[in-house]
Amino acid sequence: MKSVAERLAELQAKEAVIKAMGGAKAVEKQRQTGKLAARERLELFYDPGTFRETDMFVKHRSVNFGMDRMDIPADGVITGYGRVNGRPVFAFAQDFTSRAGTLGEMHSRKICKVMDLALKAGVPFVGFNDSGGARIQEGVDSLTGYGQIFYRNAIASGVIPQLSAIMGPCAGGAVYSPAMTDYVFMVDKTSYMFITGPDVIKSVTGEVITQEDLGGAMAHNTKSGVAHFIAANDTEAIEQIKRLLSFLPNNNMEDPPISSCSDPVERQDAALDAIIPDNPNMGYDMKDVIRAIVDDGDFFEPHEIFAQNIITGFARLNGRPIGIIANQPIVLAGCLDVNASDKATRFIRFCDAFNIPLLTIADVPGYLPGSDQEWSGIIRHGAKLLWCYSEATVPKITLVTRKDYGGSYLAMCSRDLGADMVLAWPTAEIAVMGAEGAANIIFRKEIQEASDPKIKREEKIEEYKGLLYNPYIAASRGYIDQVIIPRETRPRLIDALELLCTKRENLPPKKHGNIPM
Repeated sequence: MKSVAERLAELQAKEAVIKAMGGAKAVEKQRQTGKLAARERLELFYDPGTFRETDMFVKHRSVNFGMDRMDIPADGVITGYGRVNGRPVFAFAQDFTSRAGTLGEMHSRKICKVMDLALKAGVPFVGFNDSGGARIQEGVDSLTGYGQIFYRNAIASGVIPQLSAIMGPCAGGAVYSPAMTDYVFMVDKTSYMFITGPDVIKSVTGEVITQEDLGGAMAHNTKSGVAHFIAANDTEAIEQIKRLLSFLPNNNMEDPPISSCSDPVERQDAALDAIIPDNPNMGYDMKDVIRAIVDDGDFFEPHEIFAQNIITGFARLNGRPIGIIANQPIVLAGCLDVNASDKATRFIRFCDAFNIPLLTIADVPGYLPGSDQEWSGIIRHGAKLLWCYSEATVPKITLVTRKDYGGSYLAMCSRDLGADMVLAWPTAEIAVMGAEGAANIIFRKEIQEASDPKIKREEKIEEYKGLLYNPYIAASRGYIDQVIIPRETRPRLIDALELLCTKRENLPPKKHGNIPM
């Protein structure tokens, strides 16, 4: 019988073998490609000394194709829990140095176990994806492994935050789990996602395309919108994840964490009084407005380079996390289109799920016109925005800075869609449509019969602007609560947020609505 000392030494020896992952040569090869090893990622992610690994000694059970003679340390995935900035988080990190981090039966069981624990404990879950995909030798066991993960992604959605970091290959069925989580982080030049790779596409369609162009970080951050963040390297991606977690509650039953705030509540910014151009056709950077009003100008923006005509992001007002949705006048004049509608919808639903108050800043001339938008389903996609604002029960504050026309006035969280407090600058213009289009309709006969139709048209445009291009008619109807001086925006918003922080609203009982997907 082995002595206690021998048994302790045996444990340490087994741990050393497993912690070596695929071996020094494989780990060094991983580093040469610009990637960290799986255990290095977890060390950077968790507070020092807090990570506790689970299922270290799990082994695969496959015997086909020589697998019975193959040992895969930790079965290619490291799972466990620890603390990030003092708060509990569960995670897994796939180990590409161990059989390319391929997913088989036991690999998936390890991931499912920590997902179940995260859901039971009510704490966030993070996945570091770096895998060659399904372990083909295990056949249907690999497929069912993915299915078990997808099911848990769906059940946990809206209950605990789920974040995915793509830090290497992620192809085929492996892409669906990250897509089902709340946020996807990618690393430029070293990560990619696609369902069918370049070789398959070439053989089927004849199209020649590189991995990077097809499914690299830039492609998914600018074109598809699948990814929300792009980082220069693994370290930067991990810091982005930790920063995002700082805005989020552990689960849907908690409020987001309040931070200490050194930025004065009553701070005013005189630059806001002059930020709106006199020429209504000129743009301005809405991010300048956002940074002027939030705590310390700190704004964290997912989807920063996707659908840039709308801005979404996290900030704080007097230490309270908020979600911001704002039109961007310097991109497509801030018009709403298919991608902008989808981007805002998902962000709003996330914030509502995790009790994060919403601030909407509107400067929108309408929906982007054109056959391409109509055929792409702008009606269906635009309806999502109306839907999610109406359904959201968190505090909803709306600020109108300039244009707010037609259906897009409603879509940017008007009073009718449940805004609790609506503020407007004196430069706000709330109308059914722009003056040029309205004059053509309302005064068509007068313009046609005038001796100089062009001059008459300009007169009627100015008449329309004089009557309706202001916030006071909407304010007289109670659709706007306060017309404020722009420089006072920060203290006014904080006042409103503090008032609404105890808001409670319940929707009618139902299984779920049928959102226009």
